[in-house]
Amino acid sequence: MYWKRTLWILWPANFLIAAGASLIIPFLPLYIGTLGVHDPGNVARWTGWIFSAQFLTSFLFQPLWGSLADRYGRKVMLIRSSIGMGVVTALMGIVSGPWQLLILRLVNGLFSGFISMSISLQASVTPDEESGKALGTLQTGQIVGTLFGPLAGGILAEIFGYSGVFFVTGALILLAGVVVFFFIKEAGTKNVKMKKRQKGDWKELKPLLPVFIASAVTQVAVMSIQPILSIFTKSIYDGAHLALIVGMVSAVTGVANLIGSPLLGRMGDRIGQRKILIFSLIMSSVSFIPQLLAHSISVLLIGRFFLGLFIGGMLPSLNVLVKKLSPKHLQGTAFGINSSARFLGNLVGPLIGSTVAAAYSIRDVFFITMAFLLVNLAAILFNKNLEVPIPKTKST
Repeated sequence: MYWKRTLWILWPANFLIAAGASLIIPFLPLYIGTLGVHDPGNVARWTGWIFSAQFLTSFLFQPLWGSLADRYGRKVMLIRSSIGMGVVTALMGIVSGPWQLLILRLVNGLFSGFISMSISLQASVTPDEESGKALGTLQTGQIVGTLFGPLAGGILAEIFGYSGVFFVTGALILLAGVVVFFFIKEAGTKNVKMKKRQKGDWKELKPLLPVFIASAVTQVAVMSIQPILSIFTKSIYDGAHLALIVGMVSAVTGVANLIGSPLLGRMGDRIGQRKILIFSLIMSSVSFIPQLLAHSISVLLIGRFFLGLFIGGMLPSLNVLVKKLSPKHLQGTAFGINSSARFLGNLVGPLIGSTVAAAYSIRDVFFITMAFLLVNLAAILFNKNLEVPIPKTKST
């Protein structure tokens, strides 16, 4: 079937994009140190600004790219994103100062949106009764790439140097665009493209507001503790191989995502995405309790695993709801706004976490994140508009 063929083409493309984006994460502070910044405090500040810059422009520009996708097709937006990010990322390898790197990260965020548009494209060709399964499986391409990227980045930095990794990353991102250009054939965009945008069209997306908020909160839950996770791990573990333990604590959430996304995505197809979303919000909140009480690595690992498992279930459910609740002529716009909401969570989450940890304690970050999830749960529980009909499974 065409939707399955599209899925197995977009999966490796998403893997390449996610792997490329995460290749530079392990050595970003070290690279900044080669650009004339030597004071540890200044290195930390520059790292925070440069890391967050891309999320800021991504948040601002995703709705625009989604709107253009409705007019000109999603494939064009995928190629636009891969060319722009590939070239800009390669240019990061030849900068001579941190300001140049900061500006390029801002520009890179402007071109982002590959993964959100690939989700939109997959959703547009997948039957409703298979949407959770397809989008959950597609999500694993991004997860595997994110897990693989930092490890590969460290190895490549040893072989090619820091600058060389940016060139390799740019090449991988461009390769994802080549895969889409030659192997994806987008059908059915002409009618969408020819439809004139009416003044009241944006009001048709109002029912999706709880979904957009849930997408932002999901990323806040993931990212709030991320900048200080290594510090928290160190505070409860004083044994050997600290770097390995920190890596395990960081990676276990992604490994659990790999299980949760396709499994709970398929369950959503059978019992409805709203039920899965409610269940995942409850269990994600509960998963913070062992993290909050953790005084050993094993308890922390269990909490992080269950967080990843149920956050993994939320992501495909949210994407399927965007597909089912948005009008066909605004589906690209809806996915663009949903992606923007996730980037907002990526941007705000670390700021909330670091601010709360500095003002109170790291353990209080878990309380605050739980509160966000529970408030979001209440909003979903009292919103019956997200209860969409479950399509009957077609026999194959």
